[in-house]
Amino acid sequence: MPRFLDLLYLIALALLSPWLAWRVFATGRYRRDLAGKMLGRVRIANPQQQRVAWFHAVSVGEVNLLGTLVPAFRKEHLNWLIVVSSTTETGLAEARRRFSELTVIAWPFDFSWAVAATLDAVKPDVVVLTESEMWPNFLTAAKKRDIPVVLVNARMSPRSFRRLQRVAGLARSLLFAKVTRFAVQDQDYADRFQHLGVPAAKLSVTGSIKYDGALRTRDTQATRRLREQFQLANDGASRRYPPTIVEPDEKSPVVRSPLPLILLAGSTHAPEEAILLDVFARLRASVPGLHLILVPRHPDRFEEVARLVERSGLPMLRRSRIGTALCEMPAVLLLDTIGELGAAWGLADVGFTGGSLDGQRGGQSMIEPAGYGVPCVFGPHIWNFKDAAKRLVESGGAIMVPDAAGLERELTRLLADAELREHMGIAARELVQRQQGATHRTLNEIAFVLLQKIVHRNAA
Repeated sequence: MPRFLDLLYLIALALLSPWLAWRVFATGRYRRDLAGKMLGRVRIANPQQQRVAWFHAVSVGEVNLLGTLVPAFRKEHLNWLIVVSSTTETGLAEARRRFSELTVIAWPFDFSWAVAATLDAVKPDVVVLTESEMWPNFLTAAKKRDIPVVLVNARMSPRSFRRLQRVAGLARSLLFAKVTRFAVQDQDYADRFQHLGVPAAKLSVTGSIKYDGALRTRDTQATRRLREQFQLANDGASRRYPPTIVEPDEKSPVVRSPLPLILLAGSTHAPEEAILLDVFARLRASVPGLHLILVPRHPDRFEEVARLVERSGLPMLRRSRIGTALCEMPAVLLLDTIGELGAAWGLADVGFTGGSLDGQRGGQSMIEPAGYGVPCVFGPHIWNFKDAAKRLVESGGAIMVPDAAGLERELTRLLADAELREHMGIAARELVQRQQGATHRTLNEIAFVLLQKIVHRNAA
């Protein structure tokens, strides 16, 4: 089967090669770490022959999740060597920044020779994968080497579930049977895994680790630095939302605030930026102190989104081109940098989480802004974060809207009502606080797997 999969991968690579070549030329992506990805050429320094735990995160969101789990694991396993990997270039950049003292490598493409070479170089005692990252050749090679694999913060979207149902037997033999343990975010996901053939004995509902690292204050060093650079220094981190003054007008009430109001749109996808700019332009006519911080999900779209803002006619600055403090905050600030979204949420009065209006992505995490106490609005397509979205809406910490018209209506209401913003922010933070504890439960699952390995080895 590995050789057959290699052939399928090579055929797919050949068919996609014109598109990939264009992407490399247009975006500069896929050039780094090619030897590691294609051939498994990685170097792991382990002179003391320490036990090794390999943690893998697909991209930036999952790397942030490991920012909570990896330090907790290290506290309990002081003498272990930790290896972190990521698939995307942005994920690798964030992993190298966040885990600068650890070994960070590129995740190998799922060719049998690449995964074999990487596993032989790393020599892990356990592999910890995040959320839904399962590749058949990698799992086969790990199984062959008797390396336990734990899938943590595991989830199964409705779309993935429908697809896998069509090939349930194949998925069970190629993927699920080779994962040692599933630490699942909620019971709905656990039910889907079980329906696809994962034994209940291999499943545990641990909750989402993303809640554990989400509670933040608005006075972190990173947020203070952004506040000063963007000329929002008077927007104190410990402020209560100030009273909003509404000048009544039957046709177009004008909302005025003693401080600038920040609408932050995080992890957006097309066509959400166009929708937001259109809505923002109308909102700003009635809320003169309103500013938009726009954060596209993928860095290779920064240029595209910048051109979109320019065509809108709204004054814009790009974060990457800001060196010293601004003289004045622009109407639109394009956050075209990596790793600053978390700190930027500490500036927001109102938030929008992307990937939720396009019907393709299944939403981006609304847990991070909730941890900052940001009242958030998102669209109906949030299957990747169904449980978190439901809990936030039910607690009064967020609002789900059906479409662009609903987005404008709810943003208008939030911007006009400081008390509502404050109550929603408090409810969001309280929800995050109540949901914490998944990291501890996940560590227990990893410990159980390691203990099982010792027992089986002794029995053999």
